[in-house]
Amino acid sequence: MGRRAVWTIVAGLGGILAVGGWGVYATTAPGPLKVDRDVVVAKGNGAAIAESLLRDQVISQPLVFRLAAVLTRGDGALRAAEFHIPRGASVRQVLWILRHGKPVLHLVTFPEGITAARIAQILAQNDALSGDVVVPPEGYILPQTYAFARGTERDEIISRAHQALLKYLTPLPPGMSAREILILASLVERESALDRERPLVARVFLNRLQLGMKLQSDPTAIYGLAGGDFSLGRALTRDDLKRDDPYNTYFILALPAGPICAAGASSIEAVLHPADSDALYFVADGSGGHVFARSLSDHSRNVARYRAQKEALPK
Repeated sequence: MGRRAVWTIVAGLGGILAVGGWGVYATTAPGPLKVDRDVVVAKGNGAAIAESLLRDQVISQPLVFRLAAVLTRGDGALRAAEFHIPRGASVRQVLWILRHGKPVLHLVTFPEGITAARIAQILAQNDALSGDVVVPPEGYILPQTYAFARGTERDEIISRAHQALLKYLTPLPPGMSAREILILASLVERESALDRERPLVARVFLNRLQLGMKLQSDPTAIYGLAGGDFSLGRALTRDDLKRDDPYNTYFILALPAGPICAAGASSIEAVLHPADSDALYFVADGSGGHVFARSLSDHSRNVARYRAQKEALPK
């Protein structure tokens, strides 16, 4: 082999090494991103993704990104999702994140006792969700926090929340339907904020149903008057309690027409496992809880005591 051929080979190898070295540097050097950022990667080909990352200042050389993506395509496809990109991420790091990283998760929270109308409002106001907003049936979901990836359909969140609710209703106790449990749990939810006393509230309602008594639950009357809400803006009157309404348990001798809110797990458990008691009445005790009574006379005394406490408060 002549000297010229040897130098030609050496020069060629040097060029390859130089290009290789430049490629390693170009794909491992820190990127232009100055702070950590959640970046939405839309569906598209390598060129579209590169341009999107350039606009978000994640990369500075789209061609390098595209070449690196092609040369490493055996590592997996680039996914469309929202990803968390750390500051200074190199092209190699960005490619790994787009292929193997976990998408950013968003949270939506439905508080216990929430109404269907308010659920629809929360879903509508969350711009990380997609799809139409449909008001679910009242009491249809289990109130809690749900994690989701950007672009998730709103009706998928409702479906997940409904499936979570069904887990609490399986298996059903003998003699009660899912509808009855959810109605009673919604009343318990609105009547008491204390987990410890909810089983006793549930027992009062069950005792009354067994004896053929009206449930006489204020939240049911308010729900009917407010058109599916609890923002009545005033105190209930005697005329309100006489109102012919399928939700007014001061008027009807039965369960209300349906749930009045989405009951939390504690209230559902209270109905499934009520306290052992023969109490038929309860009234607020002025400190966030309730006083329970077995007889109307005892209940009347408790009511009088509560009213006296209210009257003694500074005006």
